[in-house]
Amino acid sequence: MHRRTRSTLRRAALAGAALLAATAAVPPAHAQARAAPDGLTPAGGGLSAVIRYTENGIPHILGRDHAQIGFGTGWAQAADQVCVLADGFVTVSGERSRWFGQDAPTDGSLSSVTRNLSSDLYFKGVRESGTVEGLLATPAPAGPSKDLKELMRGWAAGYNAWLAQNEVTDPACKGAGWLRPVTTVDVAARGFAIAVLGGEGRGIDGITGAQPPAPAPTPADGARAAAPREADPQEADPAAAAQAAREFFDTSRYDMGSNAVAFAGSTTASGRGLLLGNPHYPWQGGRRFWQSQQTIPGELNVSGGSLLGMPAVSIGFNEKVAWSHTVATGTPVNLHELTLDPADPTAYLVDGVPQKMTRRTVTVPVAGGDPVTRTQWWTRYGPVVTNLGAGLPLPWTTRSAYALNDPNASNLRGSDTALALGKARSVAGIQQALARTQGLPWVNTVAADAAGGTLFTQTQVLPRITDELAARCSTPLGRAVYPASGLAVLDGARGDCALGSDADAVQPGVFGPGKAPTLRDAPYAENSNDSAWLANADRPLTGYERVWGNVSTPRSLRTRGAVEDVSAMAGKGRLTVADLEKLQFANRAPAGDLAAADAARACSALPGGTATAADGSVVDVSAACAVLARWDRTTDAGSRGALLFDRFWRRVTASTPAANLWLVPFSAADPVRTPRTLNREAPGIGRALADTVAELRAAGIALDAPLGEHQFVVRGGRKLPVGGGTEALGVWNKVEARWNAAAGGYPDVVNGSSHIQAVGWDGSSCPVARTLLTYGQSSDPGSPYSADQTRLFSEERWVRARFCERDILTSPRLKVVLVRDRR
Repeated sequence: MHRRTRSTLRRAALAGAALLAATAAVPPAHAQARAAPDGLTPAGGGLSAVIRYTENGIPHILGRDHAQIGFGTGWAQAADQVCVLADGFVTVSGERSRWFGQDAPTDGSLSSVTRNLSSDLYFKGVRESGTVEGLLATPAPAGPSKDLKELMRGWAAGYNAWLAQNEVTDPACKGAGWLRPVTTVDVAARGFAIAVLGGEGRGIDGITGAQPPAPAPTPADGARAAAPREADPQEADPAAAAQAAREFFDTSRYDMGSNAVAFAGSTTASGRGLLLGNPHYPWQGGRRFWQSQQTIPGELNVSGGSLLGMPAVSIGFNEKVAWSHTVATGTPVNLHELTLDPADPTAYLVDGVPQKMTRRTVTVPVAGGDPVTRTQWWTRYGPVVTNLGAGLPLPWTTRSAYALNDPNASNLRGSDTALALGKARSVAGIQQALARTQGLPWVNTVAADAAGGTLFTQTQVLPRITDELAARCSTPLGRAVYPASGLAVLDGARGDCALGSDADAVQPGVFGPGKAPTLRDAPYAENSNDSAWLANADRPLTGYERVWGNVSTPRSLRTRGAVEDVSAMAGKGRLTVADLEKLQFANRAPAGDLAAADAARACSALPGGTATAADGSVVDVSAACAVLARWDRTTDAGSRGALLFDRFWRRVTASTPAANLWLVPFSAADPVRTPRTLNREAPGIGRALADTVAELRAAGIALDAPLGEHQFVVRGGRKLPVGGGTEALGVWNKVEARWNAAAGGYPDVVNGSSHIQAVGWDGSSCPVARTLLTYGQSSDPGSPYSADQTRLFSEERWVRARFCERDILTSPRLKVVLVRDRR
């Protein structure tokens, strides 16, 4: 009976699509489906797809092949996000300075660069060097597959068709000269930018700003060997560099992060797996997620979230398996310290033989001014770089320079991995897909399946830095930096310090998937952006090389709280999707559980109820004591005391080292419960209380004000309270916002919970799934889908996913549209 029902529904869906295919013109808006003969491709040829829209503007894209699916995806993404997408294509074309000015900041979506000129110098250099074209031409598996190339070709055609057939109404780009058609290479260039986001993309300022020093004077004939070398200024300090590298690669400082947990069938009511994915990504700009379902009958049927401009579903589920990603601790780059030719600072020695650097001269057009021309310098290891962030200078002197090796600069396989994950049928299939495609640049994978299996794996593209290689080939700087951060600094003058290859790796110089930290079929597998060590606290993962991450070190409060919660849930058992929903919005603040009571006691013990602020003023803080004591230790929108503790805790942790903050230090034997017990005598506590109370009073904010009155977003003129909390508090439902007292506190979300999915199976043919895209499908403020899911997020409500045909066709909001290329 079920098979007949599904078949009937599918025929009805395809019949509706065929009617639209037969119409003479593409409807300007969504059109209702009607019955007609089977068929998907309109007469006259050209690319086409059928899009069935359900609640919240979620498209279910139907096509016969990858090009058609790509076409429908490009069209539908453009309909929702054309201005954001177009802005990104300006970035990867190296034309931001032309349109927006050379000194204006980028939105940080496709790199960490500080201003448009540096961004353009890098990305224009990538384009002019033919880097992306070379990767597209590389045969699979090292290069992209034929299916992926077709998907990208279709995406570009769909985006262009939408531009040609629709009027842009979003004020962000309406009538803009930079709104233009794109090519397959443009789409691939965006994928390249995402791949190097954690590597070259974070070093662009240091790459584009690298210029050689003046060459040393040439000694007289026969005197070269004896000539003394002048001292080089600004030599990198190893101790300071180690700390800077630790901070630079600290995932808790990124504007991206995530939580994910998979529960095995042994812990669930159905005996099948469960997965909760909660990625934390920016709420504005080009690194937003976008929801869809992609279906090629008999080959692909997957639903989930894609990063904007990416043609495949990045995080999602199908009939049998669900997966999510979390930002990994693997260090995706390494440095090679170059020994320079004394007579030529643009030549370096390898085994005593000079090798000339490659000049990459780039000219960037600039709005209102003359074009700017700069030269970049490239080596066999990668580009010369003079810093990784302001705290990690890497000076180019007459004796030495540093080259950045980013293996993801040779990786255009990310969407191949996404496609393969969408076609997997089990966690074993997920693992095989990752091993076959090897396209993930900077994330872990957590998965569960309908048979009750679980998976955590850190299969990502990392430079093949073994601890043995680091011990043998590290320079003095590397010996300080590598243990602290996983950033290897190898002696580039020695050929025997090359990275080598693993037999199961699809490209040279990277680890094969067999070396990735992996945990299969544990009762739970969880990650919150710490290393793989405690993916399951009862089954710690060890034995991997330092470049993958650390072991036996303190975990973040978010990891500690997550492990406490999910291990308790696994122990309780009989779990359902409803339990995942509760976990997402529990809004427990682990920092509050650890410290709020002691902070209240420390407050009450202050003589006269006063404390001295940083500016020397004496502040009456007595009212804060009772607020802290009564706080419910959550960051729900209605929680009173959460805002007070949040502002206080940020100050305490910023000014007080962990060694002075806790009475019980960290123990690797008890990593989830240590460190603990607040040191109530820590001098920073009183000062933080005084500064916080003074701040809130000056802003006119009551100490016990409900959090949602001062942590909110404004959509359509309406103020929407937002629950959740910051990284410092350890809240699963992470929300990060900039403090603006004049605007009422935290008046907008910068990054945090984004494309959330809670997925399980109940033995029927359809997955049980709830989703939530916190910022909605569209960035156009005039779209009905620009804030609808933000309102749901504010109210802690979910969207019931419509995956199976009967669910799609019975949607009360069902609208079906044929989209096609009019050529």
